[in-house]
Amino acid sequence: MSEKTDLNTKLKSDEKIRKNETRAHKQQAPLHCPLGDPACAFLTELEQLREEVKALSALVRTDELTGLFNYRHFMHAMELEMERTRRSLKPMALIMLDLDNFKIFNDRWGHEFGNTSLVHVARLVAGTIRKLDIACRYGGEEFAIILPDTSLRSGILLANRLRQKIAASVLHCDDQPVAVTASFGVDVYLPTDRDDPSQFLHRADSWLFQAKANGRNQVCHAPLETHSGVSHDERELLLGN
Repeated sequence: MSEKTDLNTKLKSDEKIRKNETRAHKQQAPLHCPLGDPACAFLTELEQLREEVKALSALVRTDELTGLFNYRHFMHAMELEMERTRRSLKPMALIMLDLDNFKIFNDRWGHEFGNTSLVHVARLVAGTIRKLDIACRYGGEEFAIILPDTSLRSGILLANRLRQKIAASVLHCDDQPVAVTASFGVDVYLPTDRDDPSQFLHRADSWLFQAKANGRNQVCHAPLETHSGVSHDERELLLGN
């Protein structure tokens, strides 16, 4: 099976899963005994099993601490959204963000408060993005946000808005104010790009590293003039005209 066929299969499978989950959520009808016995001893057990399956399904994709998607789901979603970009001819932006000086932060305030700051930032991210965006805890103190149907310029604007929100929010540890800042890297995947997920991720990560090297608490990104979107000629070529 070719890579393109494999991606198409995964895309269809993902859409089917989401539709089934939505349908199941809307149609959570009460369980009934097939024999019509209202006092069936197995109904309670079946209901508990159904709830456990739902919980396990969420755990597979969710980071336990922050409630955002986890790394595993992030890589799966990246592959699907990149394929969607090639099909829809609409760009996909990617934001990588990392909390500044987190090791020093943990050493000074303690790991428990470090976890509090991660949860705090995750809530700011979740409260800022759109419903179709995919926010993930990439690992440690690093987060990733996939932005479907989003230009580089719009991705940069969102990253700057998030950076300002994080910097403006103040946490408290033992009644002492504690400032938290983050650095950001932004890149965009265009329909004409041929990078795989790891290569595209490396591109966005390189801008994050630059933001760190330039002094932190800032947004670095790919050049706007070379990532403005798909030209008319490119669109015609991609459509086969």
